[in-house]
Amino acid sequence: MSIVENRKATHDYFIEDRYEAGLVLEGWEVKAIRAGHVQIKESYVIVRDGEIFIVGMHISPLPTASTHIHPNNTRTRKLLLKAEEIGKLIGKVEQRGYTMVPLNLHYKNGRIKLDFGLGRGKKLHDKRDASRDQDWAREKERLMKHDTRRKEG
Repeated sequence: MSIVENRKATHDYFIEDRYEAGLVLEGWEVKAIRAGHVQIKESYVIVRDGEIFIVGMHISPLPTASTHIHPNNTRTRKLLLKAEEIGKLIGKVEQRGYTMVPLNLHYKNGRIKLDFGLGRGKKLHDKRDASRDQDWAREKERLMKHDTRRKEG
């Protein structure tokens, strides 16, 4: 069950591999995410000291959250992956020039997980090609739907 998706990621990047990771969260963050107060559009994933982190994920605290905690909305949060997966990711990012892009936040067995992908940035002409292909597919669907109506009647 998806909580929030980053639709802009597939528009800006060619996503080649997908990974799923757990997140290190505080209690107020889990409550706010369950209430839907999260945004990953402006966030990105980085490698620091052999660990993977998500930067810029915005979680708005609930007004009923604990009064003695001063929450940081966009703090850097650690992602939980196996050591061999981290090794592969570090190799691909540093040697082959891939970018790690957050794709969506979802529940799995009651836990909050983050899907992120290894992608290469699209150039402007690639984005135009993708947009043109989507428009043509949409128009083709309309034409096919219109043709089937005419044959039946």
